[in-house]
Amino acid sequence: MLRSRFYKLSTVAVVQRATFQATRPTYRLTFSLGARPRFFSTTLNRVPETHVRSFGQPTPTTHPNIMTKGEVTPGLPASEFETRRYNLMKSLPKDSTVDDSERGYKQTMFVLPKNASAELWDGPRTGVEGAKEFFGADEAYDNARFSAYFNKVLSSSKHIFMDSPGSMPSLISNDSTKKLIETGLKLQTILPLSKTIQELRMIKSPNEIEIMKKSGMISSKAFIEAMKWTEPGKTEGQLWAKFDYETRVRGSSILAYVPVIAGGPNALSMHYVRNDMELKNGDLVLVDCGGEYNGYASDITRTWPVNGRFSEAQKELYQAVLNVNKTCIKMCTESNSISLHGIHAQSVKLMKQELQNIGFNVNSWDLERILYPHHVGHYLGLDVHDLHDLDRSRKLKKNMVVTIEPGIYVPFDDKFPSKYQGIGIRIEDNIVVGKDEPYVLTATSPKEIVDVEFCCHNH
Repeated sequence: MLRSRFYKLSTVAVVQRATFQATRPTYRLTFSLGARPRFFSTTLNRVPETHVRSFGQPTPTTHPNIMTKGEVTPGLPASEFETRRYNLMKSLPKDSTVDDSERGYKQTMFVLPKNASAELWDGPRTGVEGAKEFFGADEAYDNARFSAYFNKVLSSSKHIFMDSPGSMPSLISNDSTKKLIETGLKLQTILPLSKTIQELRMIKSPNEIEIMKKSGMISSKAFIEAMKWTEPGKTEGQLWAKFDYETRVRGSSILAYVPVIAGGPNALSMHYVRNDMELKNGDLVLVDCGGEYNGYASDITRTWPVNGRFSEAQKELYQAVLNVNKTCIKMCTESNSISLHGIHAQSVKLMKQELQNIGFNVNSWDLERILYPHHVGHYLGLDVHDLHDLDRSRKLKKNMVVTIEPGIYVPFDDKFPSKYQGIGIRIEDNIVVGKDEPYVLTATSPKEIVDVEFCCHNH
């Protein structure tokens, strides 16, 4: 997928971090003012079994179909968040507010309070006590107390880590409170936190990889069902609905992004998301879509014939892209000592040779500006375009997750062979970088010509 999306959540978590040394620990403060709307979790000693409806979110008791005992979000145990927070805190600078903590940090949460009237309409809230019990927060308060706490912290802390300090969270609704906080911030040096967090998110844990395997399997199965269902006369929008349905019935909560469902020459537009045209006999349809499972995205692209059979020209161009896709996937290992930028450079060379083999007389300018104008891949995880502050020049390491998505888009231009004009093809897979061998999360989604045609005819 060639885009990303961002969301905000009106919950504030404040974490105080102790220096890891034998002397009395010192603390630093980190403020998280925005996040994607998923199950917000932290470390805890136990998942409470009583009063489960009062927590306002899934627990192993209320949702045994998606969570097991000891998990605080589906697929992720409490120890996962303990490790993440420890790694984050030890990577930040020293010397701030002094306190004691056996865990090496202190967490304070500000949440919506329990409110019987509001919960009657909107459902249960975790509340202040629930934040302590379920999330294991050291301290928890009503959102209304945030501004007073925040300004106290400003006066006693040397290092403030905050992303987007000019954008107050929605829980701060009072204008005078916002002005008070903004005035306090102007007197401090605000350090960004997102890049530090993204560095830690770069390498996926075993639990995260298991979730992403499931995410990839769900979307791969949805592609199979979508291929079976496709036929001339149906619309791009209907195919979108079919894919959405097939991911949701298998466990995805939402689609990870607005999909590209591009029939025929619509595939020549990288960001085609109108998805409102009829699928025509003899055309290909390019589908860039993926479900989100337990907060982790899949991002797959497949291209297949609307009538179930590739024409000779379509088959030749498709095989050229597929060859590049498969070769680039093999490069996704730590032992190859290569970056995504390095793989992209190789993909351009490979694509040029593949096109020359089928009759293109193409120069580098036309290849990289017209026929193959996008990057071969990006990082993948909690966001579709994950880790957006980290460039793609760093060497791949074991347990990074990336996409590989070469494509060819031949416009109606006489400089290119006429039989290929109007055809757009992209083939995208999700890859766990291995030490010596990559693991393809989307391997069960058909992409070999014989498999695609078999699937399309297997109604």
